[in-house]
Amino acid sequence: MALDLQGLQHLQRHQLVRLTPEGWAGVQSGDREPRAQAALAHWAAHDLPLVVTRQRVDDGEQIALGLPAPTCWGRLRLALSVPAVALRDPHGFPEPTAITPLLAPPVRAAWTTLADRLAALGVAPQVYGSHGWQMITGLAYLREGSDLDLWLPIQDAAQADAAAALLDDANWRGPRLDGEIGLPDGSAVAWREWRLWRAGRADAVLVKHRTGVRLEQGSQWLSRN
Repeated sequence: MALDLQGLQHLQRHQLVRLTPEGWAGVQSGDREPRAQAALAHWAAHDLPLVVTRQRVDDGEQIALGLPAPTCWGRLRLALSVPAVALRDPHGFPEPTAITPLLAPPVRAAWTTLADRLAALGVAPQVYGSHGWQMITGLAYLREGSDLDLWLPIQDAAQADAAAALLDDANWRGPRLDGEIGLPDGSAVAWREWRLWRAGRADAVLVKHRTGVRLEQGSQWLSRN
Protein backbone atom coordinates (compact mmCIF):
# COMPACT_ATOMS: atom_id res chain seq x y z
CA MET A 1 0.00 0.00 0.00
CA ALA A 2 1.44 3.39 -1.04
CA LEU A 3 2.09 6.01 1.62
CA ASP A 4 -0.28 8.95 1.91
CA LEU A 5 0.90 12.52 2.59
CA GLN A 6 0.57 12.15 6.35
CA GLY A 7 2.60 8.95 6.29
CA LEU A 8 5.37 10.62 4.31
CA GLN A 9 5.56 13.52 6.74
CA HIS A 10 6.10 11.12 9.62
CA LEU A 11 8.89 9.07 8.02
CA GLN A 12 11.95 9.12 10.26
CA ARG A 13 15.44 7.64 10.27
CA HIS A 14 15.58 3.90 10.95
CA GLN A 15 12.14 3.28 9.48
CA LEU A 16 11.88 0.67 6.74
CA VAL A 17 9.89 1.00 3.52
CA ARG A 18 9.33 -1.15 0.47
CA LEU A 19 9.12 0.08 -3.10
CA THR A 20 6.50 -0.28 -5.78
CA PRO A 21 7.54 -2.08 -9.01
CA GLU A 22 7.94 1.34 -10.61
CA GLY A 23 10.18 2.41 -7.76
CA TRP A 24 12.44 -0.60 -8.22
CA ALA A 25 12.61 0.00 -11.95
CA GLY A 26 13.73 3.54 -11.28
CA VAL A 27 16.52 2.74 -8.82
CA GLN A 28 17.85 -0.05 -11.03
CA SER A 29 18.05 2.19 -14.09
CA GLY A 30 21.14 4.06 -12.90
CA ASP A 31 24.71 3.33 -13.95
CA ARG A 32 26.25 1.51 -10.98
CA GLU A 33 29.07 -0.94 -10.45
CA PRO A 34 28.22 -4.65 -10.85
CA ARG A 35 28.09 -5.39 -7.11
CA ALA A 36 25.65 -2.56 -6.51
CA GLN A 37 23.48 -3.67 -9.43
CA ALA A 38 23.48 -7.24 -8.11
CA ALA A 39 22.42 -6.11 -4.64
CA LEU A 40 19.60 -3.95 -6.04
CA ALA A 41 18.40 -6.80 -8.28
CA HIS A 42 18.27 -9.15 -5.28
CA TRP A 43 16.38 -6.58 -3.17
CA ALA A 44 13.86 -6.02 -5.95
CA ALA A 45 13.37 -9.73 -6.67
CA HIS A 46 12.74 -10.51 -2.99
CA ASP A 47 10.79 -7.33 -2.15
CA LEU A 48 13.22 -6.46 0.63
CA PRO A 49 12.95 -3.14 2.47
CA LEU A 50 15.16 -0.08 2.35
CA VAL A 51 15.87 2.17 5.31
CA VAL A 52 14.96 5.85 5.63
CA THR A 53 18.13 7.90 6.07
CA ARG A 54 18.90 11.57 6.68
CA GLN A 55 16.84 13.70 4.30
CA ARG A 56 17.95 16.61 2.17
CA VAL A 57 16.06 19.79 2.96
CA ASP A 58 15.59 20.66 -0.71
CA ASP A 59 14.64 17.24 -2.08
CA GLY A 60 10.94 18.05 -2.46
CA GLU A 61 9.07 14.83 -3.13
CA GLN A 62 12.20 12.67 -3.20
CA ILE A 63 12.97 10.48 -0.16
CA ALA A 64 16.52 9.50 0.76
CA LEU A 65 16.86 5.76 1.42
CA GLY A 66 19.74 3.43 2.13
CA LEU A 67 20.66 -0.15 1.29
CA PRO A 68 23.53 -1.48 3.41
CA ALA A 69 24.62 -4.52 1.41
CA PRO A 70 25.76 -7.73 3.12
CA THR A 71 29.18 -9.35 3.01
CA CYS A 72 28.62 -11.09 -0.34
CA TRP A 73 28.43 -7.66 -2.03
CA GLY A 74 31.33 -6.14 -0.17
CA ARG A 75 29.23 -4.41 2.50
CA LEU A 76 28.50 -1.56 0.10
CA ARG A 77 26.34 1.27 1.38
CA LEU A 78 24.03 2.42 -1.35
CA ALA A 79 22.39 5.85 -1.10
CA LEU A 80 19.18 6.11 -3.11
CA SER A 81 16.79 8.96 -3.84
CA VAL A 82 13.29 7.67 -4.60
CA PRO A 83 10.05 9.50 -5.51
CA ALA A 84 7.68 9.56 -2.56
CA VAL A 85 4.95 7.97 -4.69
CA ALA A 86 7.12 4.85 -5.04
CA LEU A 87 7.15 4.08 -1.31
CA ARG A 88 4.87 1.60 0.44
CA ASP A 89 4.58 -0.56 3.56
CA PRO A 90 6.38 1.50 6.24
CA HIS A 91 7.46 -0.60 9.21
CA GLY A 92 10.19 -1.01 11.79
CA PHE A 93 13.20 -3.20 12.39
CA PRO A 94 12.81 -6.53 14.25
CA GLU A 95 11.90 -6.65 17.92
CA PRO A 96 14.51 -8.10 20.30
CA THR A 97 12.98 -11.58 20.53
CA ALA A 98 13.14 -11.98 16.75
CA ILE A 99 16.94 -11.84 16.64
CA THR A 100 17.53 -14.27 19.54
CA PRO A 101 18.50 -17.13 17.16
CA LEU A 102 21.39 -15.00 15.87
CA LEU A 103 22.96 -14.82 19.33
CA ALA A 104 25.27 -17.41 20.85
CA PRO A 105 23.28 -19.87 23.01
CA PRO A 106 25.03 -18.88 26.28
CA VAL A 107 23.70 -15.30 26.09
CA ARG A 108 20.18 -15.89 24.76
CA ALA A 109 18.55 -16.08 28.20
CA ALA A 110 20.33 -12.91 29.32
CA TRP A 111 19.16 -11.18 26.13
CA THR A 112 15.55 -12.11 26.86
CA THR A 113 15.93 -10.79 30.41
CA LEU A 114 17.39 -7.51 29.15
CA ALA A 115 14.55 -7.09 26.65
CA ASP A 116 12.00 -7.79 29.40
CA ARG A 117 13.59 -5.18 31.65
CA LEU A 118 13.42 -2.58 28.89
CA ALA A 119 9.78 -3.49 28.30
CA ALA A 120 9.12 -2.99 32.02
CA LEU A 121 10.34 0.59 31.56
CA GLY A 122 7.83 1.04 28.75
CA VAL A 123 10.53 0.93 26.07
CA ALA A 124 9.92 -1.23 22.99
CA PRO A 125 13.30 -1.47 21.23
CA GLN A 126 14.00 -2.49 17.67
CA VAL A 127 17.23 -4.10 16.48
CA TYR A 128 18.89 -2.47 13.47
CA GLY A 129 22.46 -2.72 12.19
CA SER A 130 24.00 -6.07 11.24
CA HIS A 131 21.74 -8.16 13.49
CA GLY A 132 18.59 -6.50 12.21
CA TRP A 133 19.52 -6.74 8.55
CA GLN A 134 20.60 -10.36 8.80
CA MET A 135 17.28 -11.25 10.41
CA ILE A 136 15.31 -9.39 7.73
CA THR A 137 17.19 -10.66 4.69
CA GLY A 138 18.62 -14.04 5.70
CA LEU A 139 21.96 -12.86 4.26
CA ALA A 140 25.31 -12.76 6.08
CA TYR A 141 25.94 -9.43 7.78
CA LEU A 142 27.41 -10.49 11.10
CA ARG A 143 31.12 -10.76 11.65
CA GLU A 144 33.32 -11.06 14.71
CA GLY A 145 32.89 -7.96 16.82
CA SER A 146 29.58 -6.81 15.30
CA ASP A 147 27.73 -4.49 17.68
CA LEU A 148 24.13 -5.12 18.64
CA ASP A 149 22.39 -1.88 17.66
CA LEU A 150 19.18 -0.87 19.43
CA TRP A 151 16.68 1.81 18.46
CA LEU A 152 15.05 2.89 21.76
CA PRO A 153 11.89 4.99 21.30
CA ILE A 154 11.19 6.93 24.49
CA GLN A 155 8.57 9.39 25.71
CA ASP A 156 10.63 11.71 27.91
CA ALA A 157 14.07 12.35 29.40
CA ALA A 158 13.38 10.31 32.54
CA GLN A 159 12.55 7.24 30.48
CA ALA A 160 15.69 7.81 28.39
CA ASP A 161 17.77 8.02 31.57
CA ALA A 162 16.33 4.77 32.85
CA ALA A 163 16.87 2.91 29.56
CA ALA A 164 20.45 4.18 29.16
CA ALA A 165 21.27 3.29 32.76
CA LEU A 166 19.85 -0.20 32.29
CA LEU A 167 22.00 -0.84 29.23
CA ASP A 168 25.10 0.70 30.80
CA ASP A 169 24.77 -1.32 34.00
CA ALA A 170 23.70 -4.59 32.40
CA ASN A 171 25.82 -7.62 33.20
CA TRP A 172 25.86 -8.49 29.52
CA ARG A 173 28.42 -10.82 27.97
CA GLY A 174 27.09 -10.75 24.43
CA PRO A 175 27.88 -8.34 21.56
CA ARG A 176 28.61 -4.73 22.50
CA LEU A 177 25.34 -2.86 22.94
CA ASP A 178 25.11 0.26 20.83
CA GLY A 179 22.35 2.32 19.23
CA GLU A 180 20.22 5.40 19.70
CA ILE A 181 17.52 6.86 21.88
CA GLY A 182 14.63 8.03 19.71
CA LEU A 183 13.00 11.19 21.09
CA PRO A 184 9.30 12.06 20.55
CA ASP A 185 10.03 14.68 17.86
CA GLY A 186 11.91 12.13 15.74
CA SER A 187 15.39 13.29 16.74
CA ALA A 188 17.87 10.86 18.27
CA VAL A 189 20.94 10.66 20.48
CA ALA A 190 23.37 7.76 20.81
CA TRP A 191 22.46 6.20 24.14
CA ARG A 192 26.06 6.09 25.33
CA GLU A 193 26.49 9.81 24.57
CA TRP A 194 23.20 10.55 26.31
CA ARG A 195 24.44 8.71 29.41
CA LEU A 196 27.71 10.69 29.52
CA TRP A 197 25.96 14.00 28.92
CA ARG A 198 23.30 13.47 31.56
CA ALA A 199 26.00 12.46 34.04
CA GLY A 200 27.80 15.76 33.42
CA ARG A 201 30.79 14.09 31.76
CA ALA A 202 30.19 15.88 28.45
CA ASP A 203 29.44 19.57 27.86
CA ALA A 204 27.26 18.95 24.79
CA VAL A 205 25.49 16.15 23.00
CA LEU A 206 25.09 15.42 19.27
CA VAL A 207 21.41 15.32 18.31
CA LYS A 208 20.49 13.73 14.98
CA HIS A 209 17.47 15.09 13.14
CA ARG A 210 15.59 14.10 10.02
CA THR A 211 17.56 16.58 7.93
CA GLY A 212 20.83 17.03 9.83
CA VAL A 213 22.67 17.03 13.13
CA ARG A 214 23.12 19.67 15.80
CA LEU A 215 25.40 19.90 18.81
CA GLU A 216 23.25 20.87 21.78
CA GLN A 217 24.46 22.45 25.00
CA GLY A 218 22.33 22.79 28.07
CA SER A 219 18.95 21.09 28.29
CA GLN A 220 16.60 23.71 26.85
CA TRP A 221 16.27 21.77 23.59
CA LEU A 222 14.59 18.93 25.49
CA SER A 223 11.56 21.15 26.09
CA ARG A 224 10.77 20.84 22.39
CA ASN A 225 10.11 17.12 22.87
